[in-house]
Amino acid sequence: MYKKLVIVTRKTRLQELVERFNTRSQAKFYIEHAGGDFTDYEHEDDAYRISLEGLRRSLDFEMPQQLVDRSLIPTFQFQKEDVVVTLGQDGLVANTAKYVGSQPIVAVNPEPERFDGILLPFLPDQARSAVTQVVESRAKIHEVTLAEVKLEDGQRLLAFNDLFIGARSHVSALYRITSGKKSEVQSSSGVLVSTGAGSTGWMSSVFNMASGVARFCGGAPVKPVRMQWEDPRLLYVVREPFVSRHSQAGIVAGMLQSGEDLALESLMPSAGAVFSDGMESDFLQFNSGAIARVHAAEQRARLVVS
Repeated sequence: MYKKLVIVTRKTRLQELVERFNTRSQAKFYIEHAGGDFTDYEHEDDAYRISLEGLRRSLDFEMPQQLVDRSLIPTFQFQKEDVVVTLGQDGLVANTAKYVGSQPIVAVNPEPERFDGILLPFLPDQARSAVTQVVESRAKIHEVTLAEVKLEDGQRLLAFNDLFIGARSHVSALYRITSGKKSEVQSSSGVLVSTGAGSTGWMSSVFNMASGVARFCGGAPVKPVRMQWEDPRLLYVVREPFVSRHSQAGIVAGMLQSGEDLALESLMPSAGAVFSDGMESDFLQFNSGAIARVHAAEQRARLVVS
C-alpha cells in the first residue's frame, strides 16, 4: 500500500539568516551586532540537523525517502501511497495537514527542550515505531476538524487552526457579512475563523484582549472559548469593527454549527485576501464581487498519536 516516505522539513532560523546574508559569518555579525546570542541559533541548527539525520536512519524501510521543505508544501502533490512524517514545530503540522488529504501524519519533535510540541507526540527515536504502525494499518489516529473557505469561482482553502478574511495590509477591510438571517456591512481589521485546534492559538489572543479591555472598563474578565480538536463547530470573531454611517458592528462573534456557513462579500477594489494558519504567501484574492463562504470541511486532518 505505502511506497514512499515523505519527510516534511523546515529551514532553521540560522539557515534563513544565511540565505539572507549569504554567509554564516555575516549572519553572525548581524546577530551579535544587534546584541543577540548567535550560539542559540547554532544550537538550534545543530539539534535539527542531528534529529533529521537520526530520523532518516531510523526510517530505513524498503521504500524511498523524499525530503520536502515547508515552502513547497502548497504545490507538492501528495499521493495515497505516501507515508507523511513532519519534523519541526507545531506550525509545520498545521501547514502540512491541509495538503495531505486523508493521509495520516506522524509528527516528530526535533528538540523537546525548545518546543512544547502540543501536536508533536513523537521524538525522533520513536518515529520508526509510529511509521511501522501506519504501514501495518494499526496506528491510533486522532481526527481534527478543518475549516474551509470557498469562493464563487471554485477556489478553496483549508485551515488547520484558523482562517483570516480581510485586507493584506493594516488598512481596514470593507465587506458584507452574513450569519444566519443577519447581514450587515462592516469595516474592520478582518474576520478570524477558528477550529477547535486553533481555539488556543490566535483566537485566544482575541479573548485576552477582550478580557483586558473588560477589566479596564470595570467589568468581569472574558472567559475564553476552548474547543476540542474534533469539535465540528467553528468560532468566528470580527477584529476591531468600526461603527459609522456606512458600517455596523452587530455581528461580532458567533459559533458556526455543523453545516452552517458564514458568508462574506468583498467591497474592496483591491488588497483583499484570505489566508490560513498564518501562511500569507498562500492566499486567495478577496476583492470586489468575491463571496467567501466559510464552514467546517468534510476533510479531516488525521494525526497519528501515541
